[in-house]
Amino acid sequence: MIYQLTADLVLIVHLLFLVLVVAGGLLAFHRTYWCLVQLPAAAWGAWVELTGKICPLTLLENYLLRQAGQSGYTESFMGHYLLAIVYPDGLTRELQIWLGVGVLLVNGVVYGALIYRLKARPKAV
Repeated sequence: MIYQLTADLVLIVHLLFLVLVVAGGLLAFHRTYWCLVQLPAAAWGAWVELTGKICPLTLLENYLLRQAGQSGYTESFMGHYLLAIVYPDGLTRELQIWLGVGVLLVNGVVYGALIYRLKARPKAV
C-alpha cells in the first residue's frame, strides 16, 4: 500500500514538474527569481525529450509500482487520471522531438516577453 501511495505521489510531482517545464516561465512575470528554478527545469525537459532519455522520475515510479506488486502503470486512482497526461498513448520518438522543440519555443517566447518587459521598465533616477 505504501509503495502504491508513494508511486502516486511521485506521479503528481512528475506532472507538476512537466507543468513547470512548459509553463513555469510565466511565474517569472510575478517574481523573476523563478527563472533560477524554471530555466534549468526547462533545459532538462527539453534535453530528455530531444535525446530520448528516460527521466529519473519515470524510473522511480516504475520501481515503486513493481514494489507494490504491479507490473507497470496499472490502474490506481491517481494513475487512471494522470498517466495519460504524463505518458500519452502513441508517444513516438518523432513526437518526443517535437515536444522538446515546443518546450524551447514556448520558453523562448515567454522569456523574450519577460526581457522586453524588464527593458521597457522606467529607469529609476
